[in-house]
Amino acid sequence: MNRTRMSVCVGLLCLVCCELTFSRAEPLSPQGRTRGARGPSGYDKARVRPNWFANDTRFWYRNDLADSTREFIAVNAEEGTRAPAFDHARLAASLSAPAGKTYSPDKLPFSTIQLTDKAVEFAVDGTQWSCDLATYACTRIGDAEPDSDEATPSRATRRSAGQGRGRRSGTLTSPDGQWIALVKDYNVYVRGDGDSEDESVALSQDGTEDAAYGMVNWSPDSQAIVAYRIEPGDRKEVHLIESSPAQGGRAVLRSRPYALPGDKFSTYELNLFTLKDKTQIKPDVDKQEFGWQRPQIHWHSDNRHFTYQLNDRGHQRLRIVEVDAWTGTTRNLVDEKTETFIWTMHTENLSLNLVNWLEQTNEIIYVSEQDGWRHLYLVNGARDPIMTQITQGEYVIRGIDRIDEETRQIWFTACGMTPGEDPYFIHYYRVNFDGTGLVALTQGNGTHTIQYSPDQTYLIDTYSRVDRAPVHTLRRVSDGSLVCDLEQADISELQAKGWQAPEVFVAKGRDNKTDIWGIICRPRDFDPAKKYPVIEQIYAGPQGSYVPKSFSPYSRFSSYTDLGFIVVQMDAMGTANRSKAFHDVCWHNLKGAGFPDRILWHQAAAARYPYYDISRVGIYGTSAGAQNAAGAVLFHPEFYKVAVAACGCHDNRMDKASWNEQWMGYPVGPQYSENSNIDNAARLQGYLMLIVGELDDNVPPESTFRFCDALIKAEKDFDLVVIPGARHGSGGPHGERKRRDFFVQHLLGQEIPNHNQ
Repeated sequence: MNRTRMSVCVGLLCLVCCELTFSRAEPLSPQGRTRGARGPSGYDKARVRPNWFANDTRFWYRNDLADSTREFIAVNAEEGTRAPAFDHARLAASLSAPAGKTYSPDKLPFSTIQLTDKAVEFAVDGTQWSCDLATYACTRIGDAEPDSDEATPSRATRRSAGQGRGRRSGTLTSPDGQWIALVKDYNVYVRGDGDSEDESVALSQDGTEDAAYGMVNWSPDSQAIVAYRIEPGDRKEVHLIESSPAQGGRAVLRSRPYALPGDKFSTYELNLFTLKDKTQIKPDVDKQEFGWQRPQIHWHSDNRHFTYQLNDRGHQRLRIVEVDAWTGTTRNLVDEKTETFIWTMHTENLSLNLVNWLEQTNEIIYVSEQDGWRHLYLVNGARDPIMTQITQGEYVIRGIDRIDEETRQIWFTACGMTPGEDPYFIHYYRVNFDGTGLVALTQGNGTHTIQYSPDQTYLIDTYSRVDRAPVHTLRRVSDGSLVCDLEQADISELQAKGWQAPEVFVAKGRDNKTDIWGIICRPRDFDPAKKYPVIEQIYAGPQGSYVPKSFSPYSRFSSYTDLGFIVVQMDAMGTANRSKAFHDVCWHNLKGAGFPDRILWHQAAAARYPYYDISRVGIYGTSAGAQNAAGAVLFHPEFYKVAVAACGCHDNRMDKASWNEQWMGYPVGPQYSENSNIDNAARLQGYLMLIVGELDDNVPPESTFRFCDALIKAEKDFDLVVIPGARHGSGGPHGERKRRDFFVQHLLGQEIPNHNQ
């Protein structure tokens, strides 16, 4: 059985505003959505869109080139050859005569083809043509279907949806169709499929209005029922005022439930019911206490046992609990504990699940950082559970692409395994369940993406860096070996227009051992004889790493570099995708934001480059990045002189519990105040601008307003920009203009123009 594991994005409004604000990250143009290969900003061979044929051993793709020219390329994977799909000049000449027009070989009038060993078919002006590849005679073969450039999913990526058990308006039918389970008067009842509700039999008696049963689940053999007695948590609300509704009239109050750290969460008490003798069992296991993560059970093949993942509130203990549905006996297959945190919430930047149940053997592929790096483990659910480490070493598992139970192999992504490369570059691998047979499927100094052939015998490996345009190769899935080179993107047109790559810059962190990776972006008219103020874009949310690693045809941060700033970005300690120790720096310490490493990085850059002026350093960020930016001028005013913070969480007690308890811990303790921008407002030195959207539906706007209140009480000066009607973000065009003006005024020392004129 082949099973695909895809990343599961938690359905929460999370602090993931890690996009490169105003850095012009890569949008797709209409050309970028086609099967062509011209980049979204006019560079050639940016991508390869394969169209497989001939039993998945051959494919063609199209290169869209400069001046609206194009070429069609065919690849024979078995022979390892790449060549034009046909003689473009002969086809153009042959087609021109019957069509009554003159066609250029590099501007053929079609964008997609059907290719065989003997002919190529295409559509021109509503007519379908076939061209014999031996004689190049072109023949009309009928009317054409509408030509579409939209890529279609290959057979390898199509998925079918599963079906759940039948549910009838609040009832749940047993798998054998004989019984109906239902919740009535807060308790669990059961009745025969043909019986009326009045004939139902109560299985529980302890359900109440304040602790009703729910989440009813049948065992696969229809002999047992699992249900949870649920005690609801608080439903405390946050409120937004829409001052300027589109329809006019009075302001609108918008309220919604919003759990804060320390609030009471819903608790789930596990209960079992046997159908044969109608008994109730309460297994001796802790209640699950999470308002946003409901228990999910997985039945074993014996139809008697099931397992589920139990995360303790506070994120310091994770268990995989096995339950005997007939007796209520429980045991822990995994019981992991830590002094800091286990990353179980806001894993949206990881393409994996921590717990992966196997269907054929009742084993589990478990992901853990218990040895100091994120690795794969095999959990055997025998009488004495054994957890065997599959991968090991000083690298990080980033995602699980596929778990193949038939071959007992895992296909995964990781970073940091290749010596001499940026440790954040993603590569693709395959390994056996027992840890043997580790194969690197990708090669090349860059961060990688892949496209499998439909039968997954071959893959197209594409890699790039911020300072290297994409490179495409064809490789064998069996061993990762090279079949043939395909394309290297051509950016000469971009370079002729003045495009410059960011510089990748590395400096040692606070321990004088760990490399801190970042980028430096300079003005287009850069003069090394001048001194340039520096702006740092920051987002230090522990749920990811944020420095771009792939190529972009756009000049990053050009809205600032064009004004005469050097702009930098780095991932310091406390962010993810390095070692567990690197990540743990954030624990109870979000105000830290890696600043000791960041300042050393700036100082190293200044030591190398005399034009890098660290007497004039500004910083900006959004969301958690705004907490970081404001914290820079509170906790490190000796270095950071100017900060702009948009839609920030300025006190972790006032933001969503799911995110803040993950990194700041539970119960709420003095560390929350120590990390609060609000409680430390009196520390402010330098210049601070706060931006907030009045309808921010992620971080409650009162976080910014209370920060303002604390600053006023401390008699501190600051600027406040409120954007009516705006939601969570950086403030839109008005916020961007205010931010640029603020840096120009306080870092460049220039007078701000009167924009009203």
